[in-house]
Amino acid sequence: MSWLFGWGKSSGSPPVEEPAAPADGAGGASGGAGGDKPGDKWSNFDPTGLERAAKAARELDKSRHAKEALGLARMQEQSVQLELQSKVKEYEVGLEQLKGEQIQLQGEERRKTLAEETKQNQARAQYQDKLARQRYDDQLRQQQFLNEENLRKQEDSVMKQEAMRKATIEHEMELRHKNDLLRVEAEAKARAQVERENADLIREQIRLKAAEHRQTVLESINISRTGAVFGEGFRAFVSDWDKLTATVAGLTLLAAGVYSSRNATAVAGRYIESRLGKPSLVRETSRLTVAEAIKHPIKVKLQSRPQDALEGVVLSAALEERVRDIAIATRNTRQNRGLYRNILMYGPPGTGKTLFAKKLALHSGMDYAIMTGGDVAPMGRDGVTAMHKVFDWASTSGRGLLLFVDEADAFLRKRATEKISEDLRATLNAFLYRTGEQSNKFMLVLASNQPEQFDWAINDRIDEIVNFALPGLEERERLVRLYFDKFVLGPATTGRQRLKLAQFDYGQKCSDIANQAEGMSGREISKLGVAWQVSRKSCLFKI
Repeated sequence: MSWLFGWGKSSGSPPVEEPAAPADGAGGASGGAGGDKPGDKWSNFDPTGLERAAKAARELDKSRHAKEALGLARMQEQSVQLELQSKVKEYEVGLEQLKGEQIQLQGEERRKTLAEETKQNQARAQYQDKLARQRYDDQLRQQQFLNEENLRKQEDSVMKQEAMRKATIEHEMELRHKNDLLRVEAEAKARAQVERENADLIREQIRLKAAEHRQTVLESINISRTGAVFGEGFRAFVSDWDKLTATVAGLTLLAAGVYSSRNATAVAGRYIESRLGKPSLVRETSRLTVAEAIKHPIKVKLQSRPQDALEGVVLSAALEERVRDIAIATRNTRQNRGLYRNILMYGPPGTGKTLFAKKLALHSGMDYAIMTGGDVAPMGRDGVTAMHKVFDWASTSGRGLLLFVDEADAFLRKRATEKISEDLRATLNAFLYRTGEQSNKFMLVLASNQPEQFDWAINDRIDEIVNFALPGLEERERLVRLYFDKFVLGPATTGRQRLKLAQFDYGQKCSDIANQAEGMSGREISKLGVAWQVSRKSCLFKI
């Protein structure tokens, strides 16, 4: 193959290079060694292979298929290179797979390590918890031992004190007995001495007593004679049937009159109490009573005028929209004589629950009554009767009554989990019985700071739940401005004794106070306004 040696297609045999002649004396030296020493590197070279290759190249050049053989050789070379590249790619893919497997093995090892660490941490935590429990149990046993020791010492001390007290009492009784004996002996001696000295007087007293006894016996004899006379008259009365019948009928009519008048008086009293009186559980009401009608008739007429439900009440925008819808619905229910919906208002104290309940009643044209849950428990057995009186009184209202129960969780607690008395349980059952169905006579509004303590049956009575949260920044600023105008600017600009206010930006000062009053309720902010009015330094409004 001539192309292997860089020959062209020139005619003729390629020149065959003869091996160079060795240097002078070299061949003789090598040959003269007689084969004892090895020759140079060309000494064992066989040129027949080159001759065969040269001959094959000449024959290939002379052949007409030289180009095809050359192309075929090139294609074979390319195929060999492609095979090598594919093997390289396969090797690289194998390397990538090995890397992936190595990463997977590392991840498995890491997961196993994390699982083992987690297991060890859990075992360590359990062991620490076990140690803590053991320490706590040891502390409890030690505390119990100390308590028992203290109790034993106290019992010993009490027994010693009791023994000392008993010995003291016995000694005192012994001394008292001796003194009594001495006193009795002295009195007997004195009495004997007095009797000996007053023997004449004693005889005179005995004579007088005998005379009085004789006079008493004579008088009793005379009285017995008079009794005999009365006995004869009674026999005559009993023997006369007409007189006896008339007397029995008169006495019967008299007893019937007394009994009827007493029952009629009781019924009239209960009616007056249910209509015009006020139950003992109700602390405040706008309903007309006899005393209020007599004392303040004009005031009662003015209070009956409907008012805006949110007048003077500062709430957030969302809550204001919610309670306004409730006020409108309640007023429509009152006008249409429908069934009222019961409401639960919960939230921190001082957020306007009681104020809104009053405004809701006045806006709807209803009467309101306020009672406190803390007043129910102290009533004991009378709680059931008082609760029925409240609802009987509420049912007699002609305009409808809004019954507001403040701190309702005080007696409406869970019956299953809470340890409540039997009297309070009976009162709660009476409340549930009277509120089992919706009424067109009264509307129930409950207020609580902890609604989660209600009994499960109370939730079935509630139709609307409203959360009165603490005021936000905008509401606090409105409240500060409201109470600043009411307690500071009002007295400063009206009345005889006006306050002198410093010149500064009141609006900015109210905004600053609202920022500082974060977490305060409306009641606390109102107390802050009262403090401004009371304090003389408030005229400068330094907060």
